[in-house]
This record gives sequence, C-alpha cells and structure tokens, in this order.
Amino acid sequence: MNVVNRYFFAIAAAFFAIALSSGTCSAETYPDKPVRLILPFPPGGPSDIQGRALADQLSRQLGVTVIVDNRPGAGGNFGLEIASQSPADGYHIILSSPTVAISPSLYKRLNYNADSDLTPVARLTTIENVLVVHPSVPAKTLKQFVALAHRYKGNIKFGSGGAGTTNHLANEMLQHIAKIKMLHVPYKGATRAALALISGEVDEVVVSVPSVMPYIQSGKVRPLAVLSEERVPQLPNVPTAIESGFKDFTISIWYGIFAPAGTPKDRVARLNAEIVKALKAPALHDRLAKLGIKPWPGTPQQLAALVSSEKNRFAVLIKAAHIPKR
Repeated sequence: MNVVNRYFFAIAAAFFAIALSSGTCSAETYPDKPVRLILPFPPGGPSDIQGRALADQLSRQLGVTVIVDNRPGAGGNFGLEIASQSPADGYHIILSSPTVAISPSLYKRLNYNADSDLTPVARLTTIENVLVVHPSVPAKTLKQFVALAHRYKGNIKFGSGGAGTTNHLANEMLQHIAKIKMLHVPYKGATRAALALISGEVDEVVVSVPSVMPYIQSGKVRPLAVLSEERVPQLPNVPTAIESGFKDFTISIWYGIFAPAGTPKDRVARLNAEIVKALKAPALHDRLAKLGIKPWPGTPQQLAALVSSEKNRFAVLIKAAHIPKR
C-alpha cells in the first residue's frame, strides 16, 4: 500500500470510527428528552386512566418525563392522524384502542393509513365491556331490554363514544343479533356517553367496566350483562350476554402503543422493552388489575397480527350490520 492509499485508508477509518461512536452514543443516550404519549380520547376514560398510569411508570424507568397529550375527536381518529404526522424519532407515541382496526371499514377517507403511517410498538392491555341502562328503564335483564327495544321500535336511545368505537359497534352487533332497532346518539368519548346516561339523555350504553364501576356502585346506572366470555371479578353477580341467551354478543377492548412509521427499529425495540417491563412492574400491574384493566404485554409483531385479525373481524361485522361508510 503506497503512502497516498495509506493516508486515505486512515482518514476513512477515522470517519468510520467517529460514525460508529456517534451511533453508539445516540443509542445509549435515547431517550434524553421528554416523550409525548398521545391519548386519542378525553380525560377520565379507560384510555386516559391507563395512559397516565403507564406514563408515570415509564417516566420512572426512562429517567425522562412522558408527557400525556389528550387529543380526542372523530372516535379516536383525530389523535391517530396527529400521531401519524408526528416526527418519527421515538419521542412521539400513541395509545390506541381497536379504532385503528375498525376505521378502515367505516370511513371512505381517513387522513392517515394505519398500515403505512404507523408502526406497532407494543400490545398493552384488554378491558371488558358491560351493558348498562338508566335506572328508569324497566328492564332488569338483557332479554327484558331487548323486549323493550322490540316494543318501542327506534325509540330506545343508546349512547356511544362516537361512530366506529367499540361501544358503538357493540350496540350495532346487538341490533343485528336481536333484530331490534335503536337510536344512536354519539358523544366525544365513552365517558361523556356514560354521563349522558346518568342524566337521562340516553337509555343505554355499552362501556368499559373500569370507567362505569363508580356509577354502578352508587346505583346511578344498572348493569344488565358483561360482554365477555366469562363473568368479570368486579361484577360477579352480573351475567354475561352469553348466559343471557345471546351467544355471539361478545366484544372486548384491547389497547396497543404505536409510533409514526419510520421510527428507528432500535428505538421501537427500546420502547417495547420498557413498556413490557412497566406492565410487569407490581405497582402498575396491580394498579391496572384493581381497575379491571388486564395487562397483556406483547411484541410489535403480536400487535401487528392483532390489528390484522381485528380488521377482518370488524369488517365482517360492519358489513353484516349494514353500516354504511361515512
């Protein structure tokens, strides 16, 4: 090797070493500033409850603040749109419900594409739903409620967290299975729908067990059936819809963490590891379990598979229920 070649080889080696050092340093120092966690539903609901609990635990683990940013609207799609347009740097993530799998079958046009604009980070939790009615509704069981809906065709009002949310689709499922017709009244979030039920604006809502437990315990709403395959520990005396004679009436809520597409794989891997660690931490695990939120940690690949299967399942439901695209 001549002198010139040795010179250029030395220069190239030096630059390679610097680049390698910089990359290693970057990986080691991430994260070194606050992480933004977008919650696409209003404060007070299950998304908000677990999102804030997760943010607290992650803040302790990461040594940086995880900032909660509530961005409700369009049944959760507004927050997903914001997340899809955020920098793909590992400092912007979103907690999503099945909205991300449902919306493609409900909307003619979305301002984001879940497949190309978002990347799965971690499967998170599951929550069971319960069908509750206002105390003035003269029904003590799900069968009695369905009989009322048959009698008062189109006059029974049910609230939801917005078109396309699981509590909306749950009632569409019930209408299809029981061959009844009710009036849909959408709100900006399931919490507001529950409050509308308490005030008597609507007759019934399907809502998560954790968010409605205080109202059940105070007698402000009456539970008729849980929409899971088995009874839930928080409501041991409330039968499942299956027990009530509606074998196909089951729908749970799952949650996952996503990041903008293009987020570096090493940062996705770090976030996944920290989220799994957080869900296994006794403080967060026990806190969620007491609220009826079941930790369900999983890999990015498991979350991607879940979204794919749920997208197909809800597409079949929406078609069977003759729900037109908006």
